[in-house]
Amino acid sequence: MRILNLALFSLIALLFSACAKPQPYDYSEFLSAKPKSILVLPPTNQTTDIKAPASILANSLIPLNEAGYYVYPIALVYDTFKNNGISEADEIAKIPLPKLREIFKADSVLYLDITDYGTKYVLLSSYTIVGVSAKLFDLRSQKLLWQKSAYAQTDSGGDNSGIVGMLISAVVTQIANSISDASYDLANQAMWQLYAPDCSNCLLRGYRAKHFGEDVQLKN
Repeated sequence: MRILNLALFSLIALLFSACAKPQPYDYSEFLSAKPKSILVLPPTNQTTDIKAPASILANSLIPLNEAGYYVYPIALVYDTFKNNGISEADEIAKIPLPKLREIFKADSVLYLDITDYGTKYVLLSSYTIVGVSAKLFDLRSQKLLWQKSAYAQTDSGGDNSGIVGMLISAVVTQIANSISDASYDLANQAMWQLYAPDCSNCLLRGYRAKHFGEDVQLKN
């Protein structure tokens, strides 16, 4: 009986914890900093796909501009680092924040880390996945303003032609996706998701945005 009561109590506690309202994202540092410009660094890459960094970087510009921020031109940023003898993303990511502020005079810096990218073959199916995590730091106070991760994925789908048919379909899909670089299109989807407005941990709109200061998550 005691064990039954304990199990019942645990179940009730679990139900209450599941129904508890999630803690709101802390935007206090973001609201205090009010960044207008963002320096986007070359993404670090945990995958083996050498095309991933360029794809993620290229697909970041329009969403960030649409979000209302001035984004430093990619070519300018790349040339500046190259002229200083630094070209690898991992090395750039280690540059101290005060030094980045001194060089670029930007309000904030965005670090992107690619966790997944490309088409993969698993058993009788193949899928294409893009995963990215982002951290935005204020270059004046050096404090973390915002962080979020985003994923986008597509698969080869089912097949009713048996195991051999499924196997062939998966291989063909993987080859086709690799040739056409389906990951690039998926990266576009992932980056729009990463920078999307009006969710519990979304990036706040910048001062250039039409609805600046009207973010839904700030009203809850």
